Amino acid sequence: MMDVNTDTGTGRRSVWSFFDNVKGDKVIWMIVLLLIIISLITIFGSASSLASAEDGVSRLDIFLTQFKFACGGILLIIGLYNFRNIYLIKAGASIGFLVSLGLLLCLIFDIGGLAITVNGATRALMIAGQQIYIFEIIKVAMVMYLAWAIDAYKADSFRLPKALAILSPRLAFLEKPFAKRMIYIYLPVILTAVGMFKGGISSTLFTGLIMFVILFLGGMPKKEIFGALAVGISIIGLFVGLHFATEGKFVPRIGVAIDRLTLYQEYRTIEDENKVAAIEESRGETHTWSDEYRRAMDRIRQPESAKLAIKEGGLIGKGPGNSTQKYSVFAIFSDYIYSFIVEEYGLIGGVIIMILYLSILARGCMIVRLCDTCFAKIAVAGLCLLITGQAFMHIMVNVNIGPLTGQTLPLISHGSSSFLCFSVAFGVLLSISRLARKKLDAQIAQVQAEEADDRSLEDGNLEDGTAETDEQENGNSPDLRPDWK
Repeated sequence: MMDVNTDTGTGRRSVWSFFDNVKGDKVIWMIVLLLIIISLITIFGSASSLASAEDGVSRLDIFLTQFKFACGGILLIIGLYNFRNIYLIKAGASIGFLVSLGLLLCLIFDIGGLAITVNGATRALMIAGQQIYIFEIIKVAMVMYLAWAIDAYKADSFRLPKALAILSPRLAFLEKPFAKRMIYIYLPVILTAVGMFKGGISSTLFTGLIMFVILFLGGMPKKEIFGALAVGISIIGLFVGLHFATEGKFVPRIGVAIDRLTLYQEYRTIEDENKVAAIEESRGETHTWSDEYRRAMDRIRQPESAKLAIKEGGLIGKGPGNSTQKYSVFAIFSDYIYSFIVEEYGLIGGVIIMILYLSILARGCMIVRLCDTCFAKIAVAGLCLLITGQAFMHIMVNVNIGPLTGQTLPLISHGSSSFLCFSVAFGVLLSISRLARKKLDAQIAQVQAEEADDRSLEDGNLEDGTAETDEQENGNSPDLRPDWK
């Protein structure tokens, strides 16, 4: 028979054989490629000349930057996908908290003068001329670290407590289970959340929620999990109280978060100003718009334009290149890319985007079932929750369900740090799925080989005439020998 994967007359293998040889979860592979293609198309279409002129870059520059990071992201995914051993991934995950802590210390204390302020908050480091948004790194790093820590706790493989207990009997308490959980799991979670709070409250809450769910899925005692949650809420409450007590001097980002949650004041200011303007115009007077009115308009301009973009998109959208709100929303290709997609491709395009991210969560559940280690299960579950959770947080902001958060749409929004960090997340997912499938296939092949050996042995026994039926073994079979009497 002719190989269906071979081109007729040429003998060369077709492109389908290439996809057959790709290991790992093929659905996630397709979703990754689709997201990257969608990103390049939408970034090019949403980078208006007006928005890019404010940054002094052209529309083509924005597209080429995204293309460069897309290529880098694909290389990262392929590199991680080709890891031959899960222990390499575990080794990297074990230093996730140290990496996060080091980045937070550089940010908080401006070590080396690397910290920079973006949109009124210190949340990035300038390294080699490139802005690195460290919260994007911390999200992925802490998910991987918690997967390693929970796995190590259940396997009782922490070395430091045992070494300290040997050196000093007074430190023997470190070998107790609660002490290990506190040192390796709860304390890193609390320190990370507190360190992130000053630079980004929305990122802190989102990352904290993901870590809380991972602890729950990891089987940590519920009383301790909710106790850690209570401690975190208490610390946040303390910060909010100090903010008001110092009239906004302590952690100014709290004021920004409160303003985003209470845009009612901005709408009230605009409404009152419009009433006054209408009265003055009826009298033939010229109204002078106040500074408060202009500030209020600036604050609501982006969310209002995003809502308008979704409304104008309708069912099938305006079509590629016909967006008008990209001229009103600065950098719509970042925080409001979903609104742009709906405006140009309609509700149908928006639903397709949601299906892609929900499919990641569904495929993650299937990969978890293939995994045979605690680390792999928690890493896959945590990364899928992180990707899907951030995607839907971005979507909810765009459709005006939640407050402004500045969260990007994974692998679609413009952004270097976010794109590369989520590329790492997808690379780890594909690597673990590949290793899990490879191990499962080996087990299936072993079982099939054993069954084949058993069948061949039975066939051989039958040919030698040595096999007996169950009735013969029990002495109940009829005597088929000739009667020699």
